[in-house]
Amino acid sequence: MIFWRVKPLDQILATAEQKALKRQLGPVQLTLLGIGAIIGTGIFVLTAEAGQKAGPGMMIAFVIAAVVCALAALAYAELAAMVPVSGSAYTYTYAVLGEALAWSVGWALVLEYAVAAGAVAVGWSGYVNGLLASAGYALPAALRTGINDGGTFNLLAFLISLVITGLLVIGTSKSAWVNAVLVTIKIIALTAFIIVAVPAAKDVNFQPFLPAGWGTPMGGMGVLGAAASIFFAYVGFDAVSTAAEETKNPNRNIPIGLIGSLAVCTIFYLLVGYGAVGANGSQPVMGSNGMPLPTGSPELAAACQASQELVCSKEPLAAVLRGLGFAGLGNLIGLAAGLALPSVILMMIYGQTRIFFVMSRDRLLPEFLSRVHPRFHTPYVVTVITGAVVTLASAFFPVGQLADVSNTGTLFAFMTVAVGVLILRRTEPDRPRAFRTPGVWIVGPLAIFGSMYLFASLSLFTQMLFVGWAVIGLVVYLSYGYRRSPFATGEDLNG
Repeated sequence: MIFWRVKPLDQILATAEQKALKRQLGPVQLTLLGIGAIIGTGIFVLTAEAGQKAGPGMMIAFVIAAVVCALAALAYAELAAMVPVSGSAYTYTYAVLGEALAWSVGWALVLEYAVAAGAVAVGWSGYVNGLLASAGYALPAALRTGINDGGTFNLLAFLISLVITGLLVIGTSKSAWVNAVLVTIKIIALTAFIIVAVPAAKDVNFQPFLPAGWGTPMGGMGVLGAAASIFFAYVGFDAVSTAAEETKNPNRNIPIGLIGSLAVCTIFYLLVGYGAVGANGSQPVMGSNGMPLPTGSPELAAACQASQELVCSKEPLAAVLRGLGFAGLGNLIGLAAGLALPSVILMMIYGQTRIFFVMSRDRLLPEFLSRVHPRFHTPYVVTVITGAVVTLASAFFPVGQLADVSNTGTLFAFMTVAVGVLILRRTEPDRPRAFRTPGVWIVGPLAIFGSMYLFASLSLFTQMLFVGWAVIGLVVYLSYGYRRSPFATGEDLNG
């Protein structure tokens, strides 16, 4: 049975030593990488998307998404400390649930990282296009957004994806230090927004608090639908675990990076969300049926052409500040987003390349994908391929659609990681654990349930896209990975 090709943990660790990446990242760099991956399009752009789905109720959505991510982070921290190698959820699943499910997770992570990188690139382009327009250098409308968002080709999103891909080919250490600078810019920008917007909050802007209600499974709207979407705002902390093989003292530093980055970002998100809703209001654009128009739809794009509502803005935080009379500060927020959001694209592409690097090393993907550049010591082949996918996704699709699709892969991975922690507690209770998930028999099941519930709260269309992607992955696995795997050939990956 293909579902029982389980690769022992000791073999995974030995394999990593055979073709290892250079260990060069410390706890501060890891935490900054996590913050860089998390703080981005979710808070700078998806605030508008969440408002369209839930109105002011998106504040509850922020909390729901944060709780689910916190539970998953605790599970990730234990496994990452036990198995400090590249591959994240894919590697952990291979060691516990077997090859076929590991492949499914690795394939699903394409949606989390590559598609997410495209979403961030689209969000970045919204702010930069706003800055260009304010300076009198607006691009033609057809080149500002993708097909379903009122345009034809998102030129800026395409170009930034190419630049970040090149940076990652040059080297991890260089890109990490660039990321540290960009993270600092983002934190300063969000702090400035909080200082101005939070004191300006008014009770009237929170009414009605739940214009679309709580939402229903597969509905994609209401508080639950917004939580499933805004979940994207927290995605990225697990990218820290993909850097485990390049981390100094990973048993100690990986948990610090995971939990530290998530904690910092959660505080910022709640304050920014409160300021945005309270200072400006965030009521959705309604359709003829009395329900909010679907995000990422041509109908909403058309309705937003003549609207100044926050939910229609491509640069919502800057729009809030301009509405408060701080146009200059709003432009600075836009500039900060333009400078800093590329760090998120960097980490998403980074995470994806490390997943495929390990899958190639395990012979489930062609071996040339795991080639390491002789000078830069980076997996340059898979980096270039991933970058190409990101550029195309960002050029044609709206941010909301990309974010929701990305969330499906993330939630699936989170479920498998939580299951893996529980199984290993039973099967290998004596294995050293530098970090132990507290209350694991409560945290684990809650992480599984929370991930499943958010998945169910996405639209039916988004769920079907995930199913279709999974079917394609299964075909690829059966036609290549299943036959080339060391379990099929009898090869020893350690030899």
